[in-house]
Amino acid sequence: MTTLDERPTFLPARPVPAVLRLDDARAALAPLAGSKAAHLARAAGAGLPVLPGFVVPYGASGRAGAGGQAGQDPDEELRRAWCELSHDGALPLVVRSSSPQEDTQESSLAGQFASVLDVRGWPEFLAAVRTVVASARRPDGTDAPMAVLVQPMLAARVGGVLFGADPVAGRSDRMLVSAVRGGPDTLVSGEQSGTHHWLGRAGRVLRTEPSGAERLLTAAELRRLARLARRARKVFGGPQDIEFGFAEGSGRLWLFQSRPITAMAPRPPRRARLLGPGPVAETLPDQLEPLEEDLWVAPMARGLAAALDIGASAPRRTLRGTPVVTVVGGRAAADLRLLGAAGPAHPWLAPLNPAPGARRLAAAWRVGRLTSALPGLALDLCADVDRRLAGIAPPAGLPLPDLVSTLRWTRAILVPLHAQEALCGALLPESGTVTATAAGAALGALARGRARGLPDHRIVAADPVVLALTPPRLRGGIRLPEQTVPSGELAPAAAVGSLPPREALRLRIRWTQELQVRLVGEAGRRLVARGAALGGADRVGLLRWGELHAALAGGPLPGDVGERLPRAASAPLPDAFRLAEGDAVVAVRRERPEGSGGRGVSGGRAAGTAWDGTGVRPPDAVLVVRTLDPALAPLLPGLAGLVAQTGSPLSHLAVLAREFGIPAVVDAPDAVRRVPPGSRLTLDGTTGEVHVDGVRLRDTRPDDVQLKDVQPTDVPPKEAQPADARPKDATARPEAER
Repeated sequence: MTTLDERPTFLPARPVPAVLRLDDARAALAPLAGSKAAHLARAAGAGLPVLPGFVVPYGASGRAGAGGQAGQDPDEELRRAWCELSHDGALPLVVRSSSPQEDTQESSLAGQFASVLDVRGWPEFLAAVRTVVASARRPDGTDAPMAVLVQPMLAARVGGVLFGADPVAGRSDRMLVSAVRGGPDTLVSGEQSGTHHWLGRAGRVLRTEPSGAERLLTAAELRRLARLARRARKVFGGPQDIEFGFAEGSGRLWLFQSRPITAMAPRPPRRARLLGPGPVAETLPDQLEPLEEDLWVAPMARGLAAALDIGASAPRRTLRGTPVVTVVGGRAAADLRLLGAAGPAHPWLAPLNPAPGARRLAAAWRVGRLTSALPGLALDLCADVDRRLAGIAPPAGLPLPDLVSTLRWTRAILVPLHAQEALCGALLPESGTVTATAAGAALGALARGRARGLPDHRIVAADPVVLALTPPRLRGGIRLPEQTVPSGELAPAAAVGSLPPREALRLRIRWTQELQVRLVGEAGRRLVARGAALGGADRVGLLRWGELHAALAGGPLPGDVGERLPRAASAPLPDAFRLAEGDAVVAVRRERPEGSGGRGVSGGRAAGTAWDGTGVRPPDAVLVVRTLDPALAPLLPGLAGLVAQTGSPLSHLAVLAREFGIPAVVDAPDAVRRVPPGSRLTLDGTTGEVHVDGVRLRDTRPDDVQLKDVQPTDVPPKEAQPADARPKDATARPEAER
């Protein structure tokens, strides 16, 4: 228990007073009065509506009720303050914790310490003080510094919580008010959910939830709250988390508590790019190591930029300064606006901007000639790649200069491969109703190899087209799908030489990436054999391309390479997001036309049972997934339908769905969460409509977030405040329990 002899070194070296009234200048010192009382003292000094009260300071609170020594009563001053504030016990009081460690900018520690409501009588008051001080005991047996705040108990008509900024959306130009009948303690304890109002800076109501809820606060009272939030922000230098109450009868507004908002969601800059895994997740669905980024993401970004420049889809200056594909948390993400996967930022201004039309007009002649020449160009590029791949010796037999030059060639050739693949998808129409795919040919090759009992590495060596079913990775080797489609369920497999240009280019991209995997593995083994402090050949992926190239040329490895660790596993990226400060990912719900459910990419209608690809497969399964990962290809035969959150008509599985005649819808908003396994759904692969249990799957507004769904984790709970008239037999309990 804290005593006078245990005073902290940062307090003045004079006796700690037994009582500090809130109008005492020393009450604004957080080390002495605690953060809660200090904030109220500052607010009262600035003219904000704060109830009167006093503080039993840190260093004196442990002596409260300790009894007299040598005929002196150390509680005399405390008793005088109690008599004055409670009118000799006629008025109930609230006794609250006020630790220097709570209600700070870094942490609120809400609900960690006790408060006692409706305290009457001197013995009850001393017991309440001891209860609050005792709550400072930590689990490790030490005591947190603790002062005790005492104020009158106010009977409130309406109380609640006022955020001077929107902590969920991270918007400083919005305020959030949650109100309940009585004091705010029933709101912050979770006993009542309250009515929530989103306000503009002047107090204008922007939104109320739940809709049709009883109006507890008038428009004038909401404006008064907005004014209080602005004044508190000016006093404390930032938006505040305020607990308030309107007194019964008089209607006077009182501030019960003010502390910094500690759980402010990150907010992207105004012109932050709209990113998403989009089509790149089909090629690179896994988390990447640094070397994988340089080998695969960088050439992809350059190739897509070249294709967008040729097609005049974006200004050249933008393409030079903005990577089309980037890496966030080790996962590949594309600029959705540059790729055309999202509309313009200001659709109402787009028709007035002549630049896109002028660019396309200038490129029309070039694009027209390219469209007719593109199949031949793609065929020539594939032939060149095939000749080069066929002439490369196994990596273990390559001299070091040849190994390095081959690695450099693979990075260079991926750029035109990605560029032509993107151009083929944009400019070349599909011929006929069914288009052969590399994934379809791979399924046939996998079925034939498994039927012969071959292990996976032998299947890859015999028919490398199966690589279309698995993404590249430096660690872990090739992982072919476990499930194999029976040969009888497969359409006749197309020969690799008869694949359409885009599918042929995709296959060469995958073959080139697999060659890179084998070359890098051999490079790592040679570095370790040379005595390089890499820590193992499998750690070569922790290098960047420039570091690996320099080491293979005889240079030293970076000094910190032995300390580098693989990236911690990260969650998949949202379908659409922007980056805030510190590369924080902020999900965005993209607006769509009213009633839209997704985008149809494979015609036909289907009805069935939602299935996530795991567990028992329903006989009428409709596969519902986030991305169209080619590894899902073995699951397609026999499906009733396919629904994906992302993707396009050109996605691997979208083309394969058309090949199998499976109705498919992509770009369905939040489908995985909103269509749980076992749901009954119908879909139209032409219009993109999806109905779940008879209700059409629609998109939601970007700001349509239910407070009750996010408050427990995004908005810290608050302790009960002196605004609710508890029953007179209320006992002291930690606020987290209440």
